[in-house]
Amino acid sequence: MNNHEEVIGMYWKGRRQSNNVEDRRGTATKGVIGGGIGTIIVILLFALLGGNPSDILEQIQIPNSEYASNYQETEEEKELAEFVAVVLAETEDVWTAIFRQNGKEYSLPRLVLYSGYVNSACGTAGASTGPFYCPGDYRVYIDLSFFNELQHRFQAPGDFAMAYVIAHEIGHHVQNLLGISDEVMSYRNRLSQKEFNQLMVRLELQADYLAGVWAHYVNRMDLLDEHDVQEALNAASAVGDDRIQKSTQGYIVPDSFTHGTSEQRQKWFYKGFKSGNLKDGDTFNTDVL
Repeated sequence: MNNHEEVIGMYWKGRRQSNNVEDRRGTATKGVIGGGIGTIIVILLFALLGGNPSDILEQIQIPNSEYASNYQETEEEKELAEFVAVVLAETEDVWTAIFRQNGKEYSLPRLVLYSGYVNSACGTAGASTGPFYCPGDYRVYIDLSFFNELQHRFQAPGDFAMAYVIAHEIGHHVQNLLGISDEVMSYRNRLSQKEFNQLMVRLELQADYLAGVWAHYVNRMDLLDEHDVQEALNAASAVGDDRIQKSTQGYIVPDSFTHGTSEQRQKWFYKGFKSGNLKDGDTFNTDVL
C-alpha cells in the first residue's frame, strides 16, 4: 500500500459526488495578499481554527494586482478532489434530511477548489489560509495542498481527518443558515475582547459538534472503519488553541482563546458523533465546555 492509499481509506469510492464543486485551480485571481509570512501564518492558524478569514483578509488586500498559478493536477490531487466531492455530497444528504426533520430547508453550499490564490466574498485568500467558509457567498474554499499540511505539519493523517475539516466548515454553513453566526457577531462591539473571545469559542465548538453529528450519520451508513473517528479526534486536537499557541509561541494565553482547547474540540466533536441531533449541541447555554 502506498502512502496515498493509506491516507484515503474511507469507504468512499463509487459513491455520489456533489455537483456543487467549483474548480478554479489554475485560474487568474485579482487582488494579492500582502503582509509577509507572519501574516500568512496568522491567517493559516485563524482559518484552521474555524475563524472567518474576512476579518483579516479585508485588511491586507492589495488591489489591481493579478495572480495566475501555473497549475497541473497530479493523480493524487485528482483522487483528493473526488474524495472532497464525495464528502460534500454526504454532508448535503445528511443536512438536508436533518433540516427537513426540523421543518426547515437546507440551502446547499458550494465548495471551491483553488490553487495559489482565490477571490471570495470575504476577500482574497492564499493557499496558506487553509480551508475556510465564507458566509457572504455560502462557499467553502479549499486548496488541496492543505491536506499535506494536515498530515505532516499538524500530524493529523488519514482520510477522515480531512473529512472532519470539511465537515467543520460545513458546520459553519449550518450555523449561518440557522442565524447563529449573525447573532454571535452582533455582540462584537458590545462585549470586551475577552468576553467576545469566549463567545467565539462556543461558536467554534458548536461547529465541531455539528461535524460530529454528520459523522454520526455517516457511521450509520457503514462508511467508516475503526480508525476514522480517531483520525477526526486527532485533527480536532491538532487545532486546539492551547496546542497551537504552545507550538507557535511556547506558552498559552487562555483569555485569547477563540476556538477552544484540544480537549474541548475533541469533546464536542465526539458528543455530536454519539448524539446525532441538534438539540444536544447548544454550546451557548452550558457552564462547562
